[in-house]
Amino acid sequence: MKIDSVKLVWFSPTGTTKTVVRGIARGMNYGTAEFMDITTPDARNEPLQTSERELLVIGVPVYMGRVPALLGKWLHAIKARNTPAVCVVVYGNRTYEDALVELQDIVSGCGCIPVAGGAYIGEHSFSDAGTPTAQGRPDASDVRHAESFGRKIREKIDAIPSVDRIPRADIPGCHPYRGDPTLWNVDFIAVSEACTQCGTCAAGCPVGAIDPADSVVIDIGTCISCCACIKHCPEHARTMKPGLVKDAQLRLHTLYPERKEPECFL
Repeated sequence: MKIDSVKLVWFSPTGTTKTVVRGIARGMNYGTAEFMDITTPDARNEPLQTSERELLVIGVPVYMGRVPALLGKWLHAIKARNTPAVCVVVYGNRTYEDALVELQDIVSGCGCIPVAGGAYIGEHSFSDAGTPTAQGRPDASDVRHAESFGRKIREKIDAIPSVDRIPRADIPGCHPYRGDPTLWNVDFIAVSEACTQCGTCAAGCPVGAIDPADSVVIDIGTCISCCACIKHCPEHARTMKPGLVKDAQLRLHTLYPERKEPECFL
């Protein structure tokens, strides 16, 4: 089956999902690729449109075992016409539960035909140097796996005569979906005097929860606890306060120390 171009889409507040999707793209080695980063609010203003001569690779992180709820409106607005699609989820070494099958269901409902799916591990958003969970992942081994997965996807697509002959990938998961996509409404970020009001945190916040005029001001009701502002602060001025999120950080570190490996489904 001939593919004219590839659309690579990711939501990646801390960069882990982006790394995986780009690794898959290198493995597929299509000459023409369009990158679409939907992490910031402005990037989600316009719907995505694709055709059957394009390949869509879409990656999202796992939140509470599910596709992030804040992406629901944008994902359901995708306009596709028999577009072959690769669904990718990235989770923080706990479990991806039904996020992958949920993503497949969403894109299928928008006119895509899933050709493959992958579940990869990224450093948990709550992880830090003192209390790490999957620290440094995706690492070199994960990236090699992603590139190999990309090559296998390319081989599968090259062997298919037409879009209507795509065999559906067997993605694990349950219906109805498990997990609760409701996020915590909690004040958990401390900002120290080291903050220089550089605006890095506000510019990178995926939901616009940080006041660009005063980065100490955080809309707790909008915040999705992705910790991108903590991880990307050039002055290390943002940390976790004691409380629910800090407790969860310790639980994750304690309960999920064993290395998990990526899974792919073709």
